[in-house]
Amino acid sequence: MSDSRQLYFKNKGKDTDELRRRRTEVTVELRKNKRNETLQKRRNVPQSDATDDEADKVSPAPANLQQLVTQATSEDPEVQYQAVTAVRKLLSSDRNPPINPLINCGILPILVNCLRTTSNPALQFEAAWALTNIASGTSQQTQAVVAAGAVPLFLELLSSPHQNVCEQAVWALGNIIGDGPHLRDYVISLGVVAPLLNFIEPNIPITFLRNVTWVIVNLCRCKDPPPAVATLKGILPALNVLVHHTDTSVLVDTVWAISYVTDAGNDIIQMVVESGVVPKLVSLLSHRDEKVQSAAVRAVGNIVTGTDEQTQTVLNCDALKHFPALLSHPKMKICKEAVWFLSNVTAGNHAQVQAVIDANLIPLIIHHLDKGEFQTQKEAAWAVSNMMISGNKEQVAYLVNVGVIPPFCNLLNCKDAQVIQIVLDGIYNILKMSSGDETEKACNIIEECGGLDKIESLQNHENLDIYRIAFEIIEHYFSDEIDEDPDVVPDTTDSTFQFDAGNAGMPGEGGFNF
Repeated sequence: MSDSRQLYFKNKGKDTDELRRRRTEVTVELRKNKRNETLQKRRNVPQSDATDDEADKVSPAPANLQQLVTQATSEDPEVQYQAVTAVRKLLSSDRNPPINPLINCGILPILVNCLRTTSNPALQFEAAWALTNIASGTSQQTQAVVAAGAVPLFLELLSSPHQNVCEQAVWALGNIIGDGPHLRDYVISLGVVAPLLNFIEPNIPITFLRNVTWVIVNLCRCKDPPPAVATLKGILPALNVLVHHTDTSVLVDTVWAISYVTDAGNDIIQMVVESGVVPKLVSLLSHRDEKVQSAAVRAVGNIVTGTDEQTQTVLNCDALKHFPALLSHPKMKICKEAVWFLSNVTAGNHAQVQAVIDANLIPLIIHHLDKGEFQTQKEAAWAVSNMMISGNKEQVAYLVNVGVIPPFCNLLNCKDAQVIQIVLDGIYNILKMSSGDETEKACNIIEECGGLDKIESLQNHENLDIYRIAFEIIEHYFSDEIDEDPDVVPDTTDSTFQFDAGNAGMPGEGGFNF
């Protein structure tokens, strides 16, 4: 076997960085991005206002919009206020707010100018609300708000003595930051972090704190690129405070913020570990609210994608005791994330693999390997395959004894080439780490459960790596080296074969003599 092939299969050819997996698979990213799009920007819609209901029902004509925009420039403060309020109500509609028509009528510079009107905080508030809703739209609409010069003024409004104005500025900045890393870093460069974090104090109203926490989530969200290290260092102490809050909404957003931070590489994971937040995160794995649980599984799961030492920090908090319940959770997404977490632990050292065994979690992983939804089965395949690579001989033998091979082999029928490779890799490692009777036992199980037939058929797979692994398993462990029966083996001479006539099985007095 070539050196490159040895690296492909042998344990020493795969380090924990290769085995541990952050959430980078395309399908997972697409699902996560879809969820993020629903969270990163929020329209400011009033809950009870009869005139707003009327605005929902009537789509104003362009001429009416232009008249409204003109009135918003009136020198009469009352006319101007009424016009800006009417614009805000239109933009607060749940159904098809006329964002682009109003932008095209020139509303943006007018609203931005209203933010400067310190003598009229009610006008500031309405203008800030209207701009918040425009910034909640498409990326192009958000960037139009920025291009109109709104961000520096919103930052000034963070110091407003009027709480509603201040909170509205926070909301608007959250929508702008939520557009992506470019605008996030632009707003950070203008100094948003310090005044934002200053709001986190005991007397802050809970609705205001929820908005502040949501903006912090947006500051942490993107990882291409992630926020600057200095920014994260400034935010982490605040997250460490908020993670102890009793409000579920604040707690969910805080833990998601930590999960985004921990998705930015081992150096950032180390910052999070050193912040001291890990014990609290681990305790939240058994929180009564499944939204908190879901975020906590992702956050601690990201930490165990790091080094063995970082993984051990989580395990030292007795994290594994939470996983029997998580692996039996009625919400399949949490089950899947829990198995993913364990797949990263089983990619660790022997002691970490043993910890999973001692917590009696392997039978639950095998259950998901056998009966789970396909994405959960895939995570379970990673978990057991990593264990077959990272574990020692006794740990791999334990896997065989608790029945991992049949459900593992069943996945060889799936259409996902990555899963097939994971399974073949694991099977090959089982066989390599066994010897004597153990090898024979594993081979018999593989054959009896139909795995051998599947592996043989994979020698015709279009994926070259799958073909090669299947071929080598068959060649090394299932080749036709059958003991020959001397009664049916022809006698040989130096030059010819001599067949005994009686054994020829042919009629005739003398048989055939060659």
